[in-house]
Amino acid sequence: MLNTDGDMNTFGPELPAMFDGMKLAAVATVLYVIVRCLNLKSTTAPPGIIYQDTPLSRYLFKTCPMLTKEYIPPLLWGKSGHLQTALYGKMGRVNTPTPFGVRKFLPMQDGATATFDLFEPIGEHSTGDDITMVICPGIGNHSEQNYIRTFVDHSQRQGYRCAVLNHLGALPNMELTSPRMFTYGCTWEYAAMVAYIKQAFPQTLLVVVGFSLGGNIVCKFLGEHTSNQDRVLCCVSVCQGYSALRAQETFLQWDQCRRLYNFVLADKMKKLILSHRSSLLSMKSSNIGDADLNRLYSATSLMQIDDSIMRKFHDYSSLKEYYEKESCVHYIHNVTVPLLLVNSSDDPLIHQSLLAIPRTLAEKMPNVIFALTQHGGHLGFFEGAVLFPQPLTWMDKVIVEYTNAICHWEKDWPSCQRSSQQHMNSYLQSTGVTLNG
Repeated sequence: MLNTDGDMNTFGPELPAMFDGMKLAAVATVLYVIVRCLNLKSTTAPPGIIYQDTPLSRYLFKTCPMLTKEYIPPLLWGKSGHLQTALYGKMGRVNTPTPFGVRKFLPMQDGATATFDLFEPIGEHSTGDDITMVICPGIGNHSEQNYIRTFVDHSQRQGYRCAVLNHLGALPNMELTSPRMFTYGCTWEYAAMVAYIKQAFPQTLLVVVGFSLGGNIVCKFLGEHTSNQDRVLCCVSVCQGYSALRAQETFLQWDQCRRLYNFVLADKMKKLILSHRSSLLSMKSSNIGDADLNRLYSATSLMQIDDSIMRKFHDYSSLKEYYEKESCVHYIHNVTVPLLLVNSSDDPLIHQSLLAIPRTLAEKMPNVIFALTQHGGHLGFFEGAVLFPQPLTWMDKVIVEYTNAICHWEKDWPSCQRSSQQHMNSYLQSTGVTLNG
């Protein structure tokens, strides 16, 4: 017979050592996963800048240090694009202010009622001029979103009036007055807001700002007709995808968890549309029926929702036509005002292939600067030392700093302006580009 006590004496000393080894291996595995997920080994760096050497670009790099200095996200989590995106989506911003504004209602030709919120400046602008930021938020967003409120408050304190579009159907407790909602690239409501501002404030100059989907809308708006660029000083677009057709194809992929983000955004859109179910079905001119809404219930992606609902608001015959006609990629080359395009390399919603569009544009167009940060996620761009982020983000500050520089350029450097415009005109003539008027 085996000596049980002897066996225990034989293997006893090894068992604790074995368990200790397993614990160490488990701890090492957890630490490895944390380091990989949080991307802790990644180094911080200044944004990568694509631009043409012009008097304006040289002036901007002297007066906009944030474009060329290191962007430092919070050490423990800020290098993860997923956490930056998730915290933006859940929290919005830290210590969000509550700017006071006045809501304006604009009747549209098709019976829709566009709304925007108007916020007057707090103090005088550094140039002494009257300047209005006309802002278009991201998908399904409005002026009450935390990131919009933070940006508006910061801009007001720098002397800017702010007008913020509320996407059609996005405001809670605001009924639709026509059988349609906002879409990926419909510029009608944004155009109505800009027209109101121009008429109400004849002396004001405009700064065009778009976030995510809003970036697509504002760039498309400026490129649709040359007259849309009248009195516009510059345009800033942050975290947009440029081509809806290409973006939706990448949204079906699992790398960077885009398929999961697709599902989450689709669920958000589904709830938003269904909150207006009675309005969409009750109007005689609606081409949305019960069958369309039934397909909506089972949708798990934005493409399915776009095909069953969104494209029908504007009578597009196919999903491909909807994506092609609503994307700014076909209009953005017509924009001749200074244009800053900002994206993040670790944005989980924007596939790297989409960034070839702004990169190529900045390589060819002297009025375009493309800034690509290493970190920031989707509309995150939090800054901070170790754990807690600052109330203002890199995004908030860089937009205002760039805009301030453009305002002073327009006011103080008329000869340089002419030189820059001549450079732009020479480019258009040499390439044969014609503007769609």
